[in-house]
Formats: sequence, C-alpha cells, structure tokens
Amino acid sequence: MGDSEVSVEREVAAPKAAVWDALTDLESMPLVVSGVDAVEVLTPGPFGVGTRWRETRRMFGKSATEEMRVTVCDAPVRYVTEAENHGMHYFSEFRLTERNPGRTVVRMTFSARPLPGGKMPLLARLLGGLGSRAVSRAIAKDLADVAASVERTT
Repeated sequence: MGDSEVSVEREVAAPKAAVWDALTDLESMPLVVSGVDAVEVLTPGPFGVGTRWRETRRMFGKSATEEMRVTVCDAPVRYVTEAENHGMHYFSEFRLTERNPGRTVVRMTFSARPLPGGKMPLLARLLGGLGSRAVSRAIAKDLADVAASVERTT
C-alpha cells in the first residue's frame, strides 16, 4: 500500500455487522474513540465510496485535522480511506473477518508515502523508525475503544 506501513489486529467479541456499524458511524466517532476530538461529515448519505469527513484528533501530543475520503468500500468486509497533507499521501485500511460466530477480527493498516515532489515529513520518518511503535499503540488504542463500545452494546 505504501512506503511506510503499520498494521494492528484486534479481536472483538461482537458480530461483524456490529463492528462495521461502529467503525463507519462517523458522527459517533468522537464518543467512541478517545483519540478523536471531532468529526465533521462533508458528504450526506450512507457510508461508502466518496464519503468525506474532517477528523480532528490528537497525534503525538498535538491536535491535527485531516480530510479523509473513502476510496474502497466492500461492506461489511473492508474499507480504505485516503488523505493528503504536508506532502504525504496517507492510507488507512480496515478489514473485518468473523472467525467464529459473534467474534470479529479487525485489522487496521496505516501507510504513508510521499507525494511526487513532496518532502518526507516527520510522521513518515517516524513510521520508518521508532515511531512505528507509537503509531501501532495509537491504532491499538483506537481499536480497543471501538471494541469496548461494541462489546458493551451487543
């Protein structure tokens, strides 16, 4: 997917459809994921290819807002979002697999690559080094938050 990549898996004690709903309910994301401060949905209608939103979250101790767009959506199995910022193209892929009835494995893969002519910003350099552990921890925390929310309600 990209030059720098981090993947994290989490098993959730809930059916795939419930996990999918939690991951794609953009307006509820700030209530579910502790690292997300705000979400502004930019496109009306159901979640799918073309859905766009602005997500504000804390990363490395700073608040950052990114405009995300869904470029692949195969409900309730997989979706990919992309964003561009500071000379980088970012990809996030969520893949859901129900391995046992009522238990779903979520795999989130985050990757980044420089845009043509772009310089390698701090986040990309971090992904290539020790920072990949920090990114892994942040993804794991997001997935733990989603799991806790879904497991409470199913």
